[in-house]
Amino acid sequence: MNVRKMRLYDTENVHSGDDRDEFEKDYARLIQSPAFRRLQGKSQVFGAGSGDYYRTRLTHSLEVSQIAREVARRLSKLYPFLALKEHPGLTIDPEVVECASLAHDLGHPPFGHKGEEVLDRLLRDEHGLKYEGNAQNFRILMFLEKRAGSDSGLDLTAAVLLAINKYPYCIDDPDRHKGVYSTEWEGIGFLRDTWGMPKGCATLEAQLMDLCDDIAYSTHDLEDGIRAGKILMDRAFFEDDRVVAHVLQEITEDPNYSAANWQGVDQESMVKRVLIDFYEQWAQIYLECDREPSRTRREMKARWVRKFASEVGIIDEPSSGWKMVTFVRDGQRDWELQRTMEILKKLAWVTLIKDFRVQRLHKRSEVMIERLWGSFKTYETGRLIVPRDWLESYEAQKAKWPWERLAADYISGMTDAYAEKVYAEFFASRSGSIYERD
Repeated sequence: MNVRKMRLYDTENVHSGDDRDEFEKDYARLIQSPAFRRLQGKSQVFGAGSGDYYRTRLTHSLEVSQIAREVARRLSKLYPFLALKEHPGLTIDPEVVECASLAHDLGHPPFGHKGEEVLDRLLRDEHGLKYEGNAQNFRILMFLEKRAGSDSGLDLTAAVLLAINKYPYCIDDPDRHKGVYSTEWEGIGFLRDTWGMPKGCATLEAQLMDLCDDIAYSTHDLEDGIRAGKILMDRAFFEDDRVVAHVLQEITEDPNYSAANWQGVDQESMVKRVLIDFYEQWAQIYLECDREPSRTRREMKARWVRKFASEVGIIDEPSSGWKMVTFVRDGQRDWELQRTMEILKKLAWVTLIKDFRVQRLHKRSEVMIERLWGSFKTYETGRLIVPRDWLESYEAQKAKWPWERLAADYISGMTDAYAEKVYAEFFASRSGSIYERD
């Protein structure tokens, strides 16, 4: 039995065929799914529809998949132990990493992280439930998406499902903020047990997908920020003490911040150095590109992607007895590059997400989601305004999960534009995009 290509609970590979490779089937199922198409209408940083240039969740996911696939191919050549496939979780197939990258953001609701934050708050405060984008991925992949002959969503292979599972925990356990809802954790836990995965450890493919997501975020969002004029490419901006202070604040207040990872480092000095080095690299490339900003942006992005991607490697992780995908130099974890990427990610955050215009959009989206939630959350009235197939799904599955979870599923599946449309149908005095009324 090939446990990597098995489908959920199909331990004998009964539903596998020889016409196509199983991972090719996964790829086809993902890119032809409605959930994947809807990513084109979901915000990355700027609201979807803000302009033809800026990235959406769809283009971001495609870029992550391209980076991850190429890094996977390089690692397969660089580390001979991967070819031995001695453990299903210590293997890297480019096709699997590509599929996981395409699927990693399916669970994000409309309006980016603000939508996720609002839905989570509403569900917690009113019903003691949680909402989280990574957990919602598995709601979509293992139940909400439909394909003929399957009661398991898209019915993806074990390798792809576990490659998406970068937080290998049940989110409904106490003090867990990321993971998988208990309804889907049963299946994910079954696969992990079948594979013999160590507790709390992600597969190498999941780790690689996660790192490539960070690479894309820290490079592509900066490119969008420069294009939008939020990041001013002059020395004064990068030397501004307020920018430095805001980046430092975001680093230290991040929930995943660990002082041990910055031990012995003068954080302020490093932030200043990374920012000014970034500007000086821009100034040099700007001259090389004959002072054309668009060419400079693309070249700058390409060089940083290449720098990060070329240093991805695999090391032993003594505390877990597992292996870690991270930046590696001379056989050791490259903390300098890891910290550099974190600084660039936070630069994108403080200049884009914290921009007052983006915050206005966030406030507007918060109001819309709160009022949509108020319309759908109660079964007696909500059942009258959801599509019939959603109501039928609830009736068939109501022993497993409450109406409130379905209401959150329905709202979270909306694109930005569709959420605005439904909001306008319920509450607006006239039709038209909400962005036109600013």
